[in-house]
Amino acid sequence: MRTGVKVSVVSGALVVLLGGGGYGAYNLVHAVTSGTADENSAEAVAKRLDTPLTAKDVRETGEKFLRTWGAGRVTAAAALTSRPAPAGVALQGVRDKAHVGKVTLTPGTAAGTRLPYHVKLAVRGKSLAYDTELTVIRSEATGHPVVKWTPTLVHPRMKEGDLLVTGDADAPPVTLVDRDGKVLDAKTYPSLAPVLAQLRERYGKKAGGSGAVELVIKHADDAADTTLLTLDKGKPGRVPTTLSATAQAAAEKAVASYANASVVVEQAGTGEILAVANHRDDQFNAAFQGTVAPGSTMKMITAAMLIDKGLTSANGPAPCPATALSGGQTVHNLTGMEADPGATLARAFAISCNTSFVSFAPKLQPGDLGAEASEKFGLGRDDWKTGIASADGKVPVAEGDDKGVSLIGQGKVQLNPLNLASVVATIRDGAFHQPVLVPTSFDKRPLARAAGLSASTAAQLRQMMNLTATSGTGATAMNGLGPDIGAKTGSAEVDGQKQSNSWFAGYRGDITAAAYAEQGGHGGDVAGPIVAAVLRATG
Repeated sequence: MRTGVKVSVVSGALVVLLGGGGYGAYNLVHAVTSGTADENSAEAVAKRLDTPLTAKDVRETGEKFLRTWGAGRVTAAAALTSRPAPAGVALQGVRDKAHVGKVTLTPGTAAGTRLPYHVKLAVRGKSLAYDTELTVIRSEATGHPVVKWTPTLVHPRMKEGDLLVTGDADAPPVTLVDRDGKVLDAKTYPSLAPVLAQLRERYGKKAGGSGAVELVIKHADDAADTTLLTLDKGKPGRVPTTLSATAQAAAEKAVASYANASVVVEQAGTGEILAVANHRDDQFNAAFQGTVAPGSTMKMITAAMLIDKGLTSANGPAPCPATALSGGQTVHNLTGMEADPGATLARAFAISCNTSFVSFAPKLQPGDLGAEASEKFGLGRDDWKTGIASADGKVPVAEGDDKGVSLIGQGKVQLNPLNLASVVATIRDGAFHQPVLVPTSFDKRPLARAAGLSASTAAQLRQMMNLTATSGTGATAMNGLGPDIGAKTGSAEVDGQKQSNSWFAGYRGDITAAAYAEQGGHGGDVAGPIVAAVLRATG
């Protein structure tokens, strides 16, 4: 069920096209009959297209469009744009679907071909004000100045096919509370905005609230509606979560200094999510729904598989040559890393030697890594039910060039911070507990299950992660966090990016965390400080 308003299903497009002044017919007749034959000749049109727009063209065309729309003549206003049909549907929708009583449009000062303007909409005794802008171009058909149609003419957050709609919300508003009953709002915790939207969509009618009346942007791509103005608040329902206000505040602060960064904090032994934070320009919950190559953090799962198959052990051999082959692809280590033919698995893990892990590929079947990820860590089965939308990773069958590089988190392997926080939690506790954000006591939903790790495998992995956190690639970030710590760094190369993505996963006591930062460089450079900050605040 989508959050948003109820809209009666009628032949609205037909009403707009024909009943709304017939702008479809007008456009056709206008194109044929307006002007003289000479004015509409191909030569005349071409000449106008080659003539630069003047400041007068921009000002007069833009102001005419605003004046016509503001007067309620939406058909005529749509005809002044480069695409009258979609413009007419959107402008008519402001009146018919959003029930806007009055549109006040105040032009600003033109700059080049752009004219900014202020919009004020009157809706059922309340008003919504915002700024946007238009651009004037020459019509490809006539060469005359027209307003370039874009949905942002109506509202800056609208996209193609979106409409403004006012009505009863499908789902009542919800109040999100943390594990101790403290209210968590999106103003204080910005990362929770998409979480709140999803919780409202999923649990609004189960949480005991009553619906609101809202002005929203109804998105054509089925994304959750964007609320612009609440006309009647309704009564919020109460949705409990496993979040911790303290951990959430620390997570928000930790990602705030880095672009496109995400972090998840989890409690080992329960699977309860203590915090989820994203610092992004959009509302995408990348921490839960991202699907990105995890780089060397994948070596946690690879190491578990090598131990489980008896191919080596934490103190067993894992030579670190200068290069290794993955099919026909040559794999290198980090710049400056010296070859170490006598390396153990623990040593290779701590220094993050790529070639050590890739060298095991000939001894493995194409589906071995995916089976370990699925059977022991619960990944890649699309059956996690956290309480909101989440992706539980992809570790597909790997052959050819992908077989070796998948062992170091490249190729077609895709994970997110939620997945990796869960991997660390499984290593820390030994048992797999599916991550949850909404307690199962609230809705009685079934959770995914997985075998988890043997006591021996889990102990060896903790040994390797502790070595990484105290004297390996994670030592700088984890410095000062105490003895009961573990970490794994990762850097994932992505085609077209100048710098690798930064990954870091770790634990302190029974608190685990994983972070990702796009183009953040080595794992310890950006993602490491994020994880260390949340562990320091919550441990």
